[in-house]
Amino acid sequence: MTALAPALQAYFTDRLIGQRAASANTIGAYKVTFRLLLGFASQRSGKAPGALDIAELDAPLVAAFLDHLERDRGNSVVTRNNRLAAVHSLFGYLALQHPEHAATIQRVLAMRPKRAERNLVTYLTEPEVDALLAACDQSTWTGRRDHAMFALTIQTGLRISELTALTRADVTLTAGANVHTLGKGRKERRTPLVPSTTALLNAWLREHPGAPEDPLFPTTTGRHLSRDAVEHRLARHLVLVGARCPSIKAKHVTMHTLRHTSAMRLLIAGNDITVIALWLGHEQVATTNIYLHADMTHKQQAIDRTKPLAAKPGRYRPPDALLTFLESL
Repeated sequence: MTALAPALQAYFTDRLIGQRAASANTIGAYKVTFRLLLGFASQRSGKAPGALDIAELDAPLVAAFLDHLERDRGNSVVTRNNRLAAVHSLFGYLALQHPEHAATIQRVLAMRPKRAERNLVTYLTEPEVDALLAACDQSTWTGRRDHAMFALTIQTGLRISELTALTRADVTLTAGANVHTLGKGRKERRTPLVPSTTALLNAWLREHPGAPEDPLFPTTTGRHLSRDAVEHRLARHLVLVGARCPSIKAKHVTMHTLRHTSAMRLLIAGNDITVIALWLGHEQVATTNIYLHADMTHKQQAIDRTKPLAAKPGRYRPPDALLTFLESL
């Protein structure tokens, strides 16, 4: 057996799980990355994944793998960079365990992420929010569940991983109503609930009593909903929304769009960007600044506050012959 296989196993068990106590989402994302990388390297070299050595995962192969993700698998630049970050994490561990491969490892660690365009965030307007919630058929059990689930997400801005992990015990509906979550980096936070959301969740919990550790939004078999299941439910309702609210057809709406909607609601209501960062569980305020660029209301207010300059209108005329020549070029 080569050095790569036991080193990769130790990286997951010792580094990620034992030392860093990485979340299940992180472990899952890294697992997919290395499964794809080893499959790609195996196909190029003709060797089984378990027979590959560290030296064979050199910088040219990693670069070809990243290009393969974009060109053949249709991954975005962001996904490509996330895969590279996982590779960097592994090779940082290998640098300590296998110094004999230092040259190969350093060349991989020197690879930089690809620059990506930062598009404006997509969010729902108030009429679109109303249309989405109205599309949930509240005469059915699943419709009432979806209505409560979407309303909670839009009000609190929870990540989909946080939403699907919620239990009944995570919701406090008495004085100081809030929802408790464990977000990225195992950071705990409590997000306040407005009266309308509190009433909605009260009705939902009364309809379906259960133990504190039971899922807040269960499947028909009583288990936690998966991420894919929640996105599938949203997509089903969006088909109905398109007929009632045509403007939503032009938007690519996911559960993360509902999180963006929560942030934009707070921003438009006049809340400071640092408050929104705390609300969303962002570690850095710079992450929250994307919402400033998406809000045309703030930009229009800036224009309205701008006074015109007192300069006389007219075309600039250079006072010197040489400047006149340069101006004419």
